[in-house]
Amino acid sequence: MKDKGFAILGSGMAGFGAANFLYGQGIRPRLYDQRSRPGGLTSSYDFGDGFVFDEGVHISFSKNDSIKKLFAESTAQKYETGNVYCNNYWKGHWIKHPAQVNLHGLPINLVVDCIRDFVEASKVEAPTINNYQDWLIAAFGKTFAETFPMVYARKYHTTEAANMTTDWLGPRLYRPNLEEVLRGALEHEPLDVFYVNEFRYPTEGGFESFIKGFYSKADIHCDHEVVQVDMREKTLLFKHGQSTSFERLISSIPLPKLIPLIADVPADVREAASRLACSQFVVVNIGINRPIDVKPQWSYFYDEDIPFARVSYRGNLSPRNVPPGCGALQAEVYFSEKYRPLRGHPDDWIEPTIDALIKCGVLANRSEVIHKSTIWSPFGNIIFDLDRTEAVKTVHGFLRDIGINYCGRFGEWGYIWTDHAFMSGENAAKASLRASSRETTSEDIALGDLRENAVDNHSSVKARNKHGPITQSAVRTKQA
Repeated sequence: MKDKGFAILGSGMAGFGAANFLYGQGIRPRLYDQRSRPGGLTSSYDFGDGFVFDEGVHISFSKNDSIKKLFAESTAQKYETGNVYCNNYWKGHWIKHPAQVNLHGLPINLVVDCIRDFVEASKVEAPTINNYQDWLIAAFGKTFAETFPMVYARKYHTTEAANMTTDWLGPRLYRPNLEEVLRGALEHEPLDVFYVNEFRYPTEGGFESFIKGFYSKADIHCDHEVVQVDMREKTLLFKHGQSTSFERLISSIPLPKLIPLIADVPADVREAASRLACSQFVVVNIGINRPIDVKPQWSYFYDEDIPFARVSYRGNLSPRNVPPGCGALQAEVYFSEKYRPLRGHPDDWIEPTIDALIKCGVLANRSEVIHKSTIWSPFGNIIFDLDRTEAVKTVHGFLRDIGINYCGRFGEWGYIWTDHAFMSGENAAKASLRASSRETTSEDIALGDLRENAVDNHSSVKARNKHGPITQSAVRTKQA
């Protein structure tokens, strides 16, 4: 099976979604990644002491039968299933998620203020919505918005809700009616309205096992960091000095990293790419000498003096993630180049995280801790700030002009989940295959000429340059 000139940049879910489709068409593409191992954000790490940690919390809750079948086959049908339950921590109180319909147990004055403001907000028939903050106040009322989701936006997205759009929301924030708010204030956990229900997770090997079954479907080249993409000569140049040619290029690597690699990119496209914002995160991994007996798979934390935004419980995803008789958790601390750069080293966040976990009652004391490590990811979640829409339009238009098929969270620059990332890769591969298989007609030749000249002639909306491209790669560290 030959590669037929197909090259894929990035070895996460989207990259292997593309590779899997092409393999089904008799093509084994070449896949390049700057890391020393494939997997991208899907990667899992076995530290050799019985603890297995993912690069952040991951589960599969796809409703797509085809994706479910593929992922199951990747694990040889060895996966766990369960119903999602997650909760929230606020100033010593634990309440079910989502908080807007689970106010029961919070201080009475806070509950009264939340309900009063919710009723007042509901009276406004056509509220003006210019940003995420406006939407939150219109949907939930001022008190709830300022106490919970606006604080979480600062912790998770690293910027203010007023600096964010609303086109990423989808089903992620449930908008209740008054009866649901009242019932959730008067009763303990009366409703199940979270958008995630049943989930799957591999029994062994961490979340990466859902993608390992696809590794054989591509000719994988790790430790291949691209430093130049030449679309005229159809060549890739790598940091170690080697180069290779291609006929069709599919990319899942982050747009702010991809654009500076392309030869002769117009200044307005470079500037647009530099305005795209993405969170970064330190995942603090903690293993302890006893099981963690809690119901949720993960918890959200709203207190601003607690460094992490979310904690996931490894044994509640699969018991094989922890040694017998032990427990483990991951705490996520978020940063961004644009709004909150990381200062110091990822390991600097281990002790503050342990302090906060003890404060919350998740850990009893430091003597329980038998594993502590960190995973640093320079690309986490897309930040839907007010710069994003026009900047993405400019960058995507340019990539289409020169014939690069982009895919995945960081290629589409969108808020997409695992199954959507895989399907995004499939779609990019389909588009690339169609372009490759077209007969050479005069129309195609003309289109080819346009693409050859796109680097010189591309024009788009000018925008103000704020930040340079992000170029770091993920690393992991461990402390004894």
